[in-house]
Amino acid sequence: MKPLNEYYRNRLPLDFYRNHNVCAVAKQLIGKILVTYFEHTLTAGRIVETEAYNGVIDKASHAYGGRFTNRTAVMYEPGGIAYVYLCYGIHHLFNVVTNEASIPHAVLIRGIEPIDGVEQMLQRFKKTKFDPSIGRGPGNVTKALDIKTDHTGMSLQESALFISDDGWKISKANILATPRIGVDYAEEDASLPYRFMLKGNLHVSKSPFNGGRFKT
Repeated sequence: MKPLNEYYRNRLPLDFYRNHNVCAVAKQLIGKILVTYFEHTLTAGRIVETEAYNGVIDKASHAYGGRFTNRTAVMYEPGGIAYVYLCYGIHHLFNVVTNEASIPHAVLIRGIEPIDGVEQMLQRFKKTKFDPSIGRGPGNVTKALDIKTDHTGMSLQESALFISDDGWKISKANILATPRIGVDYAEEDASLPYRFMLKGNLHVSKSPFNGGRFKT
């Protein structure tokens, strides 16, 4: 297991998150490491699947049309903080807020490949044997890393929750783009290629698009 400080000194700077192109951020997050350190427990996973949400003009975004509620207010903060919401009253979904203040862009982390703290992750899933479902899908990402809605608004510069870059290289051909999952309500925006994933990784969500056509 790597020590926390080794991950932390390689954390992504705020400038990374304040890129005006949310799809670029979503794509660049593939291969980075999402790290949590709660109650003296370190867990970390390599990001293998993301989805971009393009703010007020994106019908799939919680901020579409300028929607501003107690839940979505955090999306209007400067990029580099967490947006965590509850889906179906069960799943805590972790998003990275991007862009500058008042532009509510966000990237959903849909999949991680566990690399540190696997024993703790198994305990959280009440499993004794590792399998690819741990970290596959946004609800399992947060379960593996113990991320909750209580963490919404947290700066990603904190040692408890951040994203690190260990220099791992990926060829552009191995990052695939497809339409997002579960956003049929977004009409024509449902077909936008805003989902990015690491080709062939077992921790990527299963969907009708896996094995279909891709854009790189």
